[in-house]
Amino acid sequence: MDARPDAIAADSTSGKFRGSFDGAKVLVTGGLGFIGSNLALRLVDLGAEVTLVDALLPDYGGNRFNIARIADRVTVDLSDIRDERNMQSRIEGQDFLFNLAGQTSHIDSMRDPRQDMEINVRAQLSIVEACRLFNPSIRVVYASTRQIYGKPRYLPVDEEHPLDPVDVNGINKLAGEMYHLLYAKVHELAMSTLRLTNTYGPRMRVRDDRQTFLGTWIQRILSGRPLRIFGDGLQRRDFNYVDDVVDALLLSAAAPAALGKIYNLGSGEVVDLATLARQMVEIHGDGEVELVEFPADRKRIDIGDYYGDCGLIERELGWAPQVDLATGLRASLEYFGEYREHYWP
Repeated sequence: MDARPDAIAADSTSGKFRGSFDGAKVLVTGGLGFIGSNLALRLVDLGAEVTLVDALLPDYGGNRFNIARIADRVTVDLSDIRDERNMQSRIEGQDFLFNLAGQTSHIDSMRDPRQDMEINVRAQLSIVEACRLFNPSIRVVYASTRQIYGKPRYLPVDEEHPLDPVDVNGINKLAGEMYHLLYAKVHELAMSTLRLTNTYGPRMRVRDDRQTFLGTWIQRILSGRPLRIFGDGLQRRDFNYVDDVVDALLLSAAAPAALGKIYNLGSGEVVDLATLARQMVEIHGDGEVELVEFPADRKRIDIGDYYGDCGLIERELGWAPQVDLATGLRASLEYFGEYREHYWP
């Protein structure tokens, strides 16, 4: 078993993926960020030749420490996915592209919609065009978001749920997703999409809530500050530990059944935020929880309850989350407790 504080168990999935990625050339956009770095760690262990593209924009999740264990075994390209010419050269010759880079903050998308559009729409069109023109055999997995559904009309949300984004980020992520699906259908490119829900775990951005509120909670509880919940705390959510998301990404890239498909992720373990906060306090052994008024700018785009139906990916690819919420929270707190100086002042 790996003794690192982010390790939950020995990697039981390496065997099923090794034939697909051993010796493969793999490009990961957003590779120094939360999900990208965890994916890179797994890919290196599987024998892949990995290139990470990340601009390290200050308000995003990129962090060189995220890949400290494999820094000498990957190629890092500190460039922006909006640099079309560079992305074209990077895509050439690759076997796989995990397209994870994006602007994820819902509030930032409302404050600066043009930048959100540049990253989540224009850059995505450039990337799929580069695949078509310079490497039409590349296998691509695109990371989308449950935000494109908007406020759920029924629960759990499956892939047939109407798409009705409530913010600029949701609209732009939907456009990026549709480019990938269109190119898969019209140009017969090998592309598929995962719609992620709340992903958490080691290497997430915790210095603010641009990536997820749960990261902020981890930072606050380890700093001895109360966990703040907007509203009454009864909003229900589901969560995926990052190792499970990495499994889904690898399966989507390796399985022929995933070509041209959209899959929801989810956990089946649904919890309201007040209960989640109390659970985190109990695991940590100390802490306080406080309810605060919902900020007006956030309340206008809040989607209320959300939890997803991930039955399709389970039936078609055999994916199911392996890490329960309590185990994942404990591993996350242990990781940031040890390495906190690398993630917030």
